Amino acid sequence: MSSRPSLRLSGALTLTTALLVGCGSSGSDSSSTAEETRVYAADNGKIKIPVKPERVVATGYAVPVLIEAKASLVGISTWDRGLAMMAKDDLATYNKLKKVAGAMAAETNYEAIASVKPDLIVIGVPKPVLADIDLKRLETIAPVVAIGPTVPSAWRELSERQSDAAGRLDDFEKGRKTYEKKASELTAKYATALNGVEFGHVGGYGDIAKGTFQREFGSSWGTNIAQDIGVKYPGEVAQKGGGALDVTEFPSIEKLPQSLGTADAITYSVEDDGSVSEAVQYVLDSKLWKNLPAVKAGKVYPLKYTEAATYTSAVKTLDAVDEALAPLLKP
Repeated sequence: MSSRPSLRLSGALTLTTALLVGCGSSGSDSSSTAEETRVYAADNGKIKIPVKPERVVATGYAVPVLIEAKASLVGISTWDRGLAMMAKDDLATYNKLKKVAGAMAAETNYEAIASVKPDLIVIGVPKPVLADIDLKRLETIAPVVAIGPTVPSAWRELSERQSDAAGRLDDFEKGRKTYEKKASELTAKYATALNGVEFGHVGGYGDIAKGTFQREFGSSWGTNIAQDIGVKYPGEVAQKGGGALDVTEFPSIEKLPQSLGTADAITYSVEDDGSVSEAVQYVLDSKLWKNLPAVKAGKVYPLKYTEAATYTSAVKTLDAVDEALAPLLKP
């Protein structure tokens, strides 16, 4: 289950409320394998789970992860925010699976979850959000593991843990290797162009009504994947607020020069289709923005797919970063 701006803004902002509940259709060939158990260290304690789950229900951030890992899913939550980043086959799988929860914790359908008879339920929400979920009720249906997010860049560890719980590490590793190969190639491609260049990033969740913009630092949604090819985002938030608020902040628009005035180049988040959100357009239309040195120099670059949270979807982000930064390679 997920509530936007979700994981991006933990603490002061509501993190994505993702309840991952799933059953597998392509699990072990032996019924005895499903009866073997192990103890798994999850956010909600040490939980006894099947070694090879055969009926997994997944919601929230576990949905794309476990679809990509080819877990034996029998039910999922809705995951509209990530559909544009899904591969064609994964999207087809998503569309076919029974939806047993919506985007919000309140939209958890416990009866629907019970009806698909899962042998594992994976909850992918941050610890503070667990209070919105009736864990005891879920535990009467199947073992429940909560594997929730912290800072945005932690999707790498998060997705690995979720895949491990579902017994699908082999397929997870394939996606990781593909991503790492692509990142390595782009690191070499841009090594010279990025040498000595310091970036800033404008995120997509500023609040126009309050006159604020979103400034993202390293390890945030808009920055962490670009960092894997050598893009440098120096600096840090003025005051850490926990979770995503450790790497992103919301200054007033008047502080644009103070926040981004020393950046050699600036990236900014756009929608998956390349359009500019209202919150970002608010920044781009500001006279203060237009007077920034990086903007005057034409060193501004829009980034798509900035909310990727799996290795397969992050390959799309790498492609988008490559497309956006291509002007840096010109003499």
